[in-house]
Amino acid sequence: MNKNEILFEKVVVEVKALIDSEKIVELNEYLEELHPRDIAEILVNLEEDKKIKLFEVLPLEIGAKVLDELDSDIFSSILSKISIEHKKRILDLMSQDDMVDILSNLSEDKRQEIINLLDSELAEDIKELLVYKEDSAGGIMTTDFIALRKDITAYSAIEYLRENAPDAETIYYVYVIDKHEKLVGVISLRELIIAKPNSLVEDIMSEKVISVNVNDDQEEVAKLVSKYDFLAIPVTDTNRKLRGIITVDDIIDVIQEEATEDIYKFAGTSEAESEYLEEDKFFPKVIYSVKARLPWLLITLLGGTMSATILGKYESTISQYTAVSFFMPLLTGMGGNVGTQSSTLTVRGIATGHVDTKRAFKTIFQEMSVGASVGFVCSIIICIVAYLWMGDFKLGVVVGIAMAANMLTAATIGTVVPIVFKKLGVDPAVASAPFISTTLDITGLTIYFTLTTMLLLQIS
Repeated sequence: MNKNEILFEKVVVEVKALIDSEKIVELNEYLEELHPRDIAEILVNLEEDKKIKLFEVLPLEIGAKVLDELDSDIFSSILSKISIEHKKRILDLMSQDDMVDILSNLSEDKRQEIINLLDSELAEDIKELLVYKEDSAGGIMTTDFIALRKDITAYSAIEYLRENAPDAETIYYVYVIDKHEKLVGVISLRELIIAKPNSLVEDIMSEKVISVNVNDDQEEVAKLVSKYDFLAIPVTDTNRKLRGIITVDDIIDVIQEEATEDIYKFAGTSEAESEYLEEDKFFPKVIYSVKARLPWLLITLLGGTMSATILGKYESTISQYTAVSFFMPLLTGMGGNVGTQSSTLTVRGIATGHVDTKRAFKTIFQEMSVGASVGFVCSIIICIVAYLWMGDFKLGVVVGIAMAANMLTAATIGTVVPIVFKKLGVDPAVASAPFISTTLDITGLTIYFTLTTMLLLQIS
């Protein structure tokens, strides 16, 4: 347990003590010094009855921010135990995009129950956002933004901001629309403040505004925000009408979510399994894990069966030259390692935009060059080892050539497969370690025994 974890445990103990002793004023003062995210983490670690007592102490604005940080189950549990009036007041203060994220994970009945508590305007906005796919720009955007008409003055714009800013997610960027609500420009708060009061917004705005469509994938949105270092990006529909904005805090969540998803795919499992493992029930966890992992393991099993079939075809070769079997684990293992390295770098490059269709051949050639280079070095080493160990120079040469060929092939397959998957519209991350290593086991054994048959036995 590190220093921060120890401090957190102390905070939880202090909060529990204040709740047990019913020192409400002291608890309120203590919580006011904490960040809403920290309060949410404390709340998760409390018993059910203490969760409600803590939440009821919080001021409405802080309570709304704490709800933003909770998962759907705890969110639903807390709302079910507070008064209807308290629910209505605190839901109205929640961030729209965070509320949509939580509601999308609830059952239809619970979702509708909460929407019915909202005022009509907010309810319509939430319903509109729930229509979009969860992993699309529309699914992560918020409609809590400020847009200015291009034909008003800077003075009028500042007055409008002063009046409406408290309800906006961010005002660092202010987007400009025409009379048809189409996005036509963007202006920073700084530019607006230093402009002459009678200047028209359209004269000081920038028309070079980068936006995304409501149906764009959230990963593509994250790439744009990361590329241009935006604090927010506007979202438009097919008619260029401004529908919402996506702020950088949501983009950070997307990046973390996509990275986690890719890691699980590389391991041949899913994030859903990790979330399910947090449950307390033993047998459901086991059953769910089996369902999540078994498909990938069956692919590996199929690959292993094919490898065994290949070995069967070369039974006579193995019986004539038993020593060749000693190096099979080494060759397949090294090939799998090189293939996994290449696929990992390629998938990461695709995710960050550094590897695309235009640079595909360059990337493949680069990884082939790396594979050939490391293969050459390793082949020399294994050739010497095989000769010194077995006292057979011919065996050392065959094993060395097989090592070099296998590692070159591994680097090529590890690079080509993710690029091809991307081109076909399949997530490159499914070119995972189980998939790549199984493929390379088959190709590695084929290369090895083909060379053994062609070179070693024929020379003999």
